Amino acid sequence: MSSPLHQRLQAELARREAAGTRRRLPAPPASGLVDFSSNDYLGLSRHPQVQAAVQAAAQLPAGSTGSRLLTGNSAAAEALETTLAQFHGAEAALLFNSGYAANMGFFAAVPKRGDTILYDDASHASVKDGIRGSFATAWSFRHNDVADLRRKLLRATGSVFVAVEALYSMDGDVAPLTELAELCQEQGLYLVVDEAHTNGLYGPRGEGLVTELGLEADVFARILTFGKALGSQGAAVAGPAVLRDYLLSFSRPFIYTTALPPLTVAALTAAYALLPQLGPERARLFALSDYLKARLNAVPGLHVPEASHVIHPVFFTSNPGPAHVRAVAAAIQAAGFDVRAIVSPTVPVGTERLRLIIHSYNSEAEIDGLAAVLAAGTV
Repeated sequence: MSSPLHQRLQAELARREAAGTRRRLPAPPASGLVDFSSNDYLGLSRHPQVQAAVQAAAQLPAGSTGSRLLTGNSAAAEALETTLAQFHGAEAALLFNSGYAANMGFFAAVPKRGDTILYDDASHASVKDGIRGSFATAWSFRHNDVADLRRKLLRATGSVFVAVEALYSMDGDVAPLTELAELCQEQGLYLVVDEAHTNGLYGPRGEGLVTELGLEADVFARILTFGKALGSQGAAVAGPAVLRDYLLSFSRPFIYTTALPPLTVAALTAAYALLPQLGPERARLFALSDYLKARLNAVPGLHVPEASHVIHPVFFTSNPGPAHVRAVAAAIQAAGFDVRAIVSPTVPVGTERLRLIIHSYNSEAEIDGLAAVLAAGTV
C-alpha cells in the first residue's frame, strides 16, 4: 500500500534518476585496479607498522563500550590527544569520530546567536551542516576570494568566524591562508581551517598546511581528519585549551556518541609516529601530482586546473553531463584504473568531472596508462 510519504519519496528519487544524479552504492572495487580514487595518500592503511599496531590492539576489547564521558575514555585516547596537540603546535586537541562529526561539533556549538560565520562557498557539506545547526548568522563568500570576504565583513556582528578548507576536496586547490590569516588578525576574526586533505601531506613532518606556512598562532581552530593521509578514521579539533574544554561540555556530536574503538586509536598512534619519516613519500606524491597534470592536459578534450594539488578534477571541455561522465569512469575502471565520477549535487550542475587522487605508491607508468586510455577515444 502506497502512502503519501512513499509517493513523495519515490517522486524525489525519480527526479534524481531523470537528471542522472541518483546515488547508488558502487560495487566493491575489483581487485587489481590501479588506485586513483582512495584518500589513502601515503598508503598508511596498509603500512606494516600500522597493521602491527592494530594486531596488537586486537587483544583489547573490540569496542570502546560507551561515550568518552561515560565508559569510553582511555589512557590511549588521552595520550593520542596529547600527541596531536604537540605534533600540530596547538594547546590541546579533542578526538571526534569523523571529520564530519568534528565540523558539525564545532560549528553547531561554538558560534552563538548574534555571531557571524563567513564561509567559503566551496566548503564541505559537513561545515555547511554544522552552520545550519548554529544560531549564528552565516553568509558564504566566493571561493578563495578575499576581497569578497572583506565585503561580507561589513555586515558581520558579534564574534566572527571565517571557515575555509586548506585544500578543497572537489577542486584540489588551496586556500590563500596567509592572506586570510592576516585579515583575521587585522580585524579580530576567528579563522577555522579544515585540514582534512593537508594533514599528513604538508609541513616538514606532515603537520599540515597551517604549520608549513607558520600560521599556528593565527588560526583559532583546525579540523584534523584521519580518514585521508592517516589511512584510518576519526578526526580532532586542535586549538586553545579552553576550546577543548568547551567542546567537552557543549559539542553534541562528541557528547552523545560512542568513542572511537581501541583498534582505531592504536592505528592512529602508529600512523602519527610514522609521519615524520615520510618526507620522501610526500615529495614523490607531489612530483607525481605535477606529472599527472601535464600528461592529462595533453589529452584533447580534457582540462586539469593548474591550481590543483594531489586531488585533480578532470573536466571535459564539452561539458557532457553526468551520464557521460559516469560512462567514462566506468570505461576507465574496465580498463583497470579505479577512477570515479563526481556529479551534482556534490558539485554544481555543469561542472561534472572525474576526480583523480594521487598516492605515493602510484607510478609514472600507471599515469601513462591512464592517459593512454583517455586518449584512445574514451572521452
